[in-house]
Amino acid sequence: MARLTEYTIGDAYCNSIAWETLESLVDVENRMAGHEGEQEGAEILAETFEEIGLREVAIEEFEIPGWWRGDAALSLPDRGQTYDRSHQVIALPGTPPGEETTELVDVGYGTPAEFEEADIDGTIAMASSETPEDYDGWIHRKEKYDAAVEGGAVGFVFRNHVEGCLPPTGGIYGDTTPGPIPAVGVSRELGERLVRHCEAETVEATLTVDCEVGDATSQNVSGVIGPDTDERILVTAHHDAHDIAEGAEDNGAGSALVCEVGRLLGHIEDDLECTVECVTFGAEEIGLYGSKHMAETRTLDDIRAVVNLDAIGGSRTLGVGTHGFEELTDAFEHVSERLDTPLEIDEDIKPHSDHWPFVREGVPGIMAYSVSEESGRGWGHTHADTLDKLDRRDLRELAVLAADGVAELASSDRNPQRVDAETIAERKDE
Repeated sequence: MARLTEYTIGDAYCNSIAWETLESLVDVENRMAGHEGEQEGAEILAETFEEIGLREVAIEEFEIPGWWRGDAALSLPDRGQTYDRSHQVIALPGTPPGEETTELVDVGYGTPAEFEEADIDGTIAMASSETPEDYDGWIHRKEKYDAAVEGGAVGFVFRNHVEGCLPPTGGIYGDTTPGPIPAVGVSRELGERLVRHCEAETVEATLTVDCEVGDATSQNVSGVIGPDTDERILVTAHHDAHDIAEGAEDNGAGSALVCEVGRLLGHIEDDLECTVECVTFGAEEIGLYGSKHMAETRTLDDIRAVVNLDAIGGSRTLGVGTHGFEELTDAFEHVSERLDTPLEIDEDIKPHSDHWPFVREGVPGIMAYSVSEESGRGWGHTHADTLDKLDRRDLRELAVLAADGVAELASSDRNPQRVDAETIAERKDE
């Protein structure tokens, strides 16, 4: 029997609040961290938290390194070609402004072995957004950018593997400052052309990025439900998005689902045995600043578990990254069996979303996502991350699974064991 009642599950399939919240978020259009739209998105979520009955609803502000987009271009002087349109080239948030003219070198997928083999010192390094199928794990954009910096490159080009004239965006910040070398994303179509040129001859390129950096303010939104206990479970997502798209799947859907999980748990509030805190973080896309702020300013001892919803909504099949915490794996496997729904379990370390500032300190944490047949982000981080790609029926099913999983973790039957930070570091190294 599910932790949620039959009435609650039925209500999840009949109610449209989650979808309406998602519509309100995507209609903001630009929820870039530190921009006015991010604040507007936070206010929408705070109002929703109030409407669904959460207590202690608050918006907490914090400082971040802001970034504002200017023009970007990639030119091939010897060929007389310049690419500067938004469907060809866009700057990666966190890039510094600058201009570099030097050889363009393609390093394929951008695996560690490919970077080690290539001579990129003093060049503009170019890598695919895709990770090869036979590689053990997924290589994040920031890892490829950092490898280019370490290899001595003076510029970085991130070429999309998804067709449709969709240059990818994505943050490449340092810890608190812009990255050290200018960086852009280019569409698959332009990337294929550049690869063809590099295979035929030595290619000289000029990379030009104009942008503005400075201080800005972001915000976290929070509210609680359930009994007032010494422990709490965090249900989280990030409400910021990139400035080039609506941010529907990444991560408007996650934020809307946090609201829906809170609303559904309200139906069984008297049966919860642990406080549940719903949180949407700001500034995830540029370096997990919102979740880092919470992890650094709140005690972690009272957090039983973190359930983070990110890259969720693209399909109704739930996947959970459990980071090797056996109790979390067992809890969601029980949910899958009870509700007779498919579930993908991934026990590998996933350090690139808002659970990570907590998990890296040994707090049990899950990243919940939608299982996809595609490699990488799909429409995410492109102009095409729009509401029409999602289906409200998928959102409803995901809400039931996530809410039932949180209710399971909130029961006295569950006691996820935390580990020390060194253990997490060892799992990450492995």
